[in-house]
Amino acid sequence: MFLNEITGKNRIENSHFECKALLNRQDTIGWLKTIAGFANAKGGEFYIGVEDKTSKLIGFNAKEADNERNYFNNCVNEHLIPRPSMKIDFLNYTVNGNERYIIKITVLESSIKPVVLKHKGIPEIYMRREGFTNGATYEEIIEMSIKSQHIQYDAQISDIKYEKNNFKELREFYFDHTGKKLSEKFLKSIGFYNEEGFLANGAVLFMDNYDGNKTSVQCSLFKGLNKGSERIITINRYKGNIIRIIKYMTDFVKQRMNQSMIKLSDSRINIDAYPERALFEGIINSIAHRDYYIDGTDIQLDMFVDRLEISSPGGFYRHEPIDKTYELSNIISKRRNELISAILVACRVMEAAGTGFDKIVEEYAPYDDMHHPYIYSKSDHFTLVLPDLTYENGVVDSNIPIVEFPPVNNGSEYDDKILSYCYFTPRKVAEITKYLGISNSTYFRKQVLMNLLSNDYLTMKKEGNTSYYFTNRTYVRLK
Repeated sequence: MFLNEITGKNRIENSHFECKALLNRQDTIGWLKTIAGFANAKGGEFYIGVEDKTSKLIGFNAKEADNERNYFNNCVNEHLIPRPSMKIDFLNYTVNGNERYIIKITVLESSIKPVVLKHKGIPEIYMRREGFTNGATYEEIIEMSIKSQHIQYDAQISDIKYEKNNFKELREFYFDHTGKKLSEKFLKSIGFYNEEGFLANGAVLFMDNYDGNKTSVQCSLFKGLNKGSERIITINRYKGNIIRIIKYMTDFVKQRMNQSMIKLSDSRINIDAYPERALFEGIINSIAHRDYYIDGTDIQLDMFVDRLEISSPGGFYRHEPIDKTYELSNIISKRRNELISAILVACRVMEAAGTGFDKIVEEYAPYDDMHHPYIYSKSDHFTLVLPDLTYENGVVDSNIPIVEFPPVNNGSEYDDKILSYCYFTPRKVAEITKYLGISNSTYFRKQVLMNLLSNDYLTMKKEGNTSYYFTNRTYVRLK
């Protein structure tokens, strides 16, 4: 029997899932680091009594299962600090009339981070990423420590003193959108600066002379439908205070977007590629919900023939990653940056009720399904996609990325397409050959797939009797 037969799910090991046939008594670190990595990331499921390569059930009798659970608990209590929050379940099944058990351990994301694995007096910190558990980077450790205190980046106090004359652009922006003067009382009430006069981090990002990398954006115009397949027409990187960033991103799109005319029953009207209000809401959203803890990243604004993509560093705050969805109105994203959001709300460029996505949906409502905006998020970024209304065919949907990799020994003409197709999603042979438009032949499996496997460009997992192929991201990277 296989795991999917008792869980009802086809699973392969990924960032949230791993199996062990038996807990290794000689190498407890080998599996304890997975538990720690789950707790330091987004949590996960850990099965004991299941082969990790095939998902075949090995299982235990009742006494063995109880002993395995006790051993697991003892090791966790001894080596992981603080103990992660977990739920342990026994899943039973029957083989030849005998009852067998596997152990399912659901590890929750720890509210106190980092979870430290201590072995022989040596503390180590692990992080789960892309189906692998590795040592956490210095930046990840700092970020975990700060976030576990539930202190938002923009609310932390800087070492810069507040000077009224350093915020002329913010005051002008506020007046332009409200017709009123920005009061000192309001700034102090939202924590713009503390009793000693030191600015919050979020306030620093509004200073007239701010020139740091926390706000940086990269705006690009592509000739084609995706990155890499066509040449880049324009690529500009810019940094400045938040007011300038808003203006820069808005101007970049307006100066380069298409305009067209559509015919109605009794008249003609001019339309822009991107409705002004939808564009502005998208830009404001990317700035307000950006994860300012993450250094070395940009807000990415990419214009293609058929769409505009605005990607902001950091997944949705306190949310699981979201697959592509057109239901923007159903997304309730908690604010990652309360101070920055409070300022933008006060300037009347952001909705206090969090209805920015609703406005985007309203702007696109009159158009066909191929011209409806959508959004998706990963653990490290979220992306809003606005279709170009002047592009008749709508958004050309493609989840196939452009990849780059060192030359494959004895490679084939299909290598690039296979590694792209299997980069985000594990694929069966039949799916791969259908995508390539070729027959599912013995030659293809032995000479092409096996060559990629033997050179470590692909990895293979078995789920039941089915093999899945997944691109090895150690050697293959997004272009």
